[in-house]
Amino acid sequence: MARRAFTLVELLVVIAIIGVLIGLLLPAVQAARESSRRTQCSNNLKQLGLALHGFSNAHGKLPPGADSKPYPPAPNHPHTFYRWSALAYLLPYLERGQLADLIELSLPLYAPNLQVTPENRFGVSRLVATFLCPSDQGLPVTEVFGPTNYVANAGSGDGGGTPFETDGLFFVNSRTKLADIADGTSHTVAFSESLLGETSQSVADAGPPNARFSYAFTFVAPLTDAACRQSNIYDFTDPRGFAWASGEYRCASYNHYLPPNADRLDCIASRAFAPIEVRYSAYGWRAARSNHPGQVNVLLADGSARPVDDAINPPVWRALSTRSAEDVTSGLD
Repeated sequence: MARRAFTLVELLVVIAIIGVLIGLLLPAVQAARESSRRTQCSNNLKQLGLALHGFSNAHGKLPPGADSKPYPPAPNHPHTFYRWSALAYLLPYLERGQLADLIELSLPLYAPNLQVTPENRFGVSRLVATFLCPSDQGLPVTEVFGPTNYVANAGSGDGGGTPFETDGLFFVNSRTKLADIADGTSHTVAFSESLLGETSQSVADAGPPNARFSYAFTFVAPLTDAACRQSNIYDFTDPRGFAWASGEYRCASYNHYLPPNADRLDCIASRAFAPIEVRYSAYGWRAARSNHPGQVNVLLADGSARPVDDAINPPVWRALSTRSAEDVTSGLD
């Protein structure tokens, strides 16, 4: 008995059914992959939490948000050129001892010519997997530095985005102790994630800047809302997140002046003409940002990592940034 062949109509129906099934399957696969990446991102923050508490146990305080001090061999060297980030100080507590040995924290990060000090060039260029969220590009955005998605909380952003004596946990020459966190370690953010930027060339080619990847630059410091909104300078010299080694706002620090994944551009300024103690200090309003739909991951000071919804109430987001403002909320429960 002869077997009946598929008709053209039946074949087209089968192809259509397969197409529908693929269309249903792909979003599920993509969602599963993003869920895995989000989990790994959260795990990276937990590793930072363990390192943070290890540092605290060893030194009785948290690492500084950024270094600033005189460099005796060069009296005219700007103090802020030390600039080492909290992440740089945490390297020995992240099982990154070999990399920590390549970093000389007793030397400034930058020489007077604005180049990285020769002894530190190799070390600061290394990629550190723990500093990179797998939902982002995971690649250097400059030729000189290894980048970071994880940024230390400098507080509310009050004072025009000042890097000095802020109300958060990490700022220039901060020596915050866990006991100083009067609002409670489970109610205070230590680190969050923020997206890496794009190169200046790609930003220029893309037309108007995208707030997710770019920042506005102004010469007004402390920052003002008007100056930031009126700026037409973007990604001045380097993309956001370009260096895990640097504690400035473009790199390994952020604050809660803007909500998570804000539509508005981050804003950065530098005090180029100032006394040597504060010359080239960076002011900033930098938001927590991620590729996770509708949320960012944060590390609380107690070492736990939690997601935060983009639509979080602004006063709550601000309260989570301060260490002792007596603005304790119910946290992220």
